[in-house]
Amino acid sequence: MTDITSAILDDHDRFRRAFAELDDLATPDELARAWEPLATLLDLHAAAEEAVFYPELIQRGTDAEDETLDAVGDHNEIRDAVAEARRHPAGSAAWRAAVRQARTANSEHMAEEEDDALADFRRHADPGLREELGRRFLAFKAEHENGEGIDTGDVDPERYVAEQEQKAGNEIPDDVSLGIGGLKEQ
Repeated sequence: MTDITSAILDDHDRFRRAFAELDDLATPDELARAWEPLATLLDLHAAAEEAVFYPELIQRGTDAEDETLDAVGDHNEIRDAVAEARRHPAGSAAWRAAVRQARTANSEHMAEEEDDALADFRRHADPGLREELGRRFLAFKAEHENGEGIDTGDVDPERYVAEQEQKAGNEIPDDVSLGIGGLKEQ
């Protein structure tokens, strides 16, 4: 069985190792062969988190809205850098700059997510739910293997959070009064 937080951490470990591998490669062919699977996994991981993990965090986390807004914004930075790298020949200065941007954004995202969102979720979600979400996370990745069928465009963080809260039935009504009248003496 796979807890979703463990599945996410497994991907994080793969990212760290894959970026480190790029440091040891020199030729454009080697770089392209190593980069493309990493780029695809970065896009797929973000889509899987947004489809499976963050909707559940929003329902359970202590600071889930802010964590989710930040994470989706980070995903956009990573997606943008991946897209930029794909516009340039592997090994070129522009490619290296874009890959560096993806690496930096991803490293910052992983650190924040591990310290905040994942820890928050482990505290507030029972193990059975975490296992079920782990299965769904892995199934999502298998269904979209090689990045097939995922949207790699930016996601509006505020719209995403609002949509997830609406789906969960967490809309805040315009009138938040208890409807019992005023507390002042008339």
